[in-house]
Amino acid sequence: MQEQKHIVVAITGATGIIYAQRLLEVCQQLPEIHTHLIISPAGQLTLKQESEISLQELKGLADQVHNYQDIGNKLSSGSVKTHGMVVVPCSIKTLSSIAHSYDADLITRCADVHLKERRPIILCVRETPLHLGHLRLMTQVAEYGAQIMPLVPAFYHQPQTIDDIVNQSVARLCDQLGIVYPTNIFTPWQGLKPNKV
Repeated sequence: MQEQKHIVVAITGATGIIYAQRLLEVCQQLPEIHTHLIISPAGQLTLKQESEISLQELKGLADQVHNYQDIGNKLSSGSVKTHGMVVVPCSIKTLSSIAHSYDADLITRCADVHLKERRPIILCVRETPLHLGHLRLMTQVAEYGAQIMPLVPAFYHQPQTIDDIVNQSVARLCDQLGIVYPTNIFTPWQGLKPNKV
């Protein structure tokens, strides 16, 4: 039997909840992936503003849901084996907390654990334009070992819908986490089309 990969999905108060939702939906199709969801109060507020699904429906997409304020949760210890964490979307507040090891909640504590244990952690920072303080924070966490992955849409696959744009970014997240996503989600780059050159 294949070992399950435990992936932490953290949602903070930046725009882009749909990316986290789609990542959870994709992982739900994969029995080898076990997801742990943490959503901040600001993330819950954003969910109400930009999504048609309820908080309960979102939580239902995860294998386990953890309380944002439960700093004593098992995910706050490096002795609990996880295979990666993605903060999607990642607010500047959360980025700043992670950069300064300000572990005041389960998301930032769990991120700190991933950094100190040298496990994959991806921060999908959502802000534009970026001032020098934002860039320095991103440099700081990158130096610690985090991966910065802004949710930048691509167009080489000629997306026809918002779902096409979202799926491309989620497929790239899966790539970084070592998750083999279903082929109907996204087709990787196949090279230049001869009839377009």
